[in-house]
Amino acid sequence: MSEESSAVFRAGLAQLGLSQQHEEAFLLYRRELLDWNTRFNLTAIKEPEEVLLKHFLDSLTLLQAYDKQKDIRLLDIGTGPGFPGLPLKIARPDWKVTLIEATGKKTIFLQHIVDLLQLKNVEIIHGRAEDIAHKRNYRGTFDLVTARAVSALAALLECSAPFCRIGGSIILPKKGEMGEEFLQGKRAASLLGTRLKADLPVTLVGLDDGRRLLHWEQYKACPHSIPAPGPY
Repeated sequence: MSEESSAVFRAGLAQLGLSQQHEEAFLLYRRELLDWNTRFNLTAIKEPEEVLLKHFLDSLTLLQAYDKQKDIRLLDIGTGPGFPGLPLKIARPDWKVTLIEATGKKTIFLQHIVDLLQLKNVEIIHGRAEDIAHKRNYRGTFDLVTARAVSALAALLECSAPFCRIGGSIILPKKGEMGEEFLQGKRAASLLGTRLKADLPVTLVGLDDGRRLLHWEQYKACPHSIPAPGPY
């Protein structure tokens, strides 16, 4: 890795209190991601330096909004090749992490990384969030829900709120001014039992470029009719 990207990545890890051992896990993760990506097209980000910053460090920004150490149930919706769920698991090994991904080849890769890094208490679900949200074991049970998918805020909240327990948190990374999207998100939240707790700028070194973390609180149960089941 280039000296500049190495320095920025290490500075970001240090800012979050992470160690060389964490860095080694991320480098192994990156190696496998780039190798598998040549065959399975797991990510559009293919430059090694960009993986460090735009996948790993960007995933870890959530720790600036939520950093409880133990007994946390995290759900990552539409995780793809593991972001942000697996970087957060590497950083906080005591968290119990559930990853939902609809693409089978990506779930195979996720299991490979979990096995390679010997991560415990990680559940990988191959399916659609719209369907899984209506299963009793998952609905209203998670302390923290996140989704890094490039979707409108209202849609992300509609997918996330059914999984979040009352008193739990939904954290959605966004970037820049959102205008009408933000207003529509707040209107949707009022129907989902969710309210905005904080709008936090990302201050992590190398990523202080207009990124923000929208931290929502689930103050009452999401209506049972939401979300509508996905197509088959």
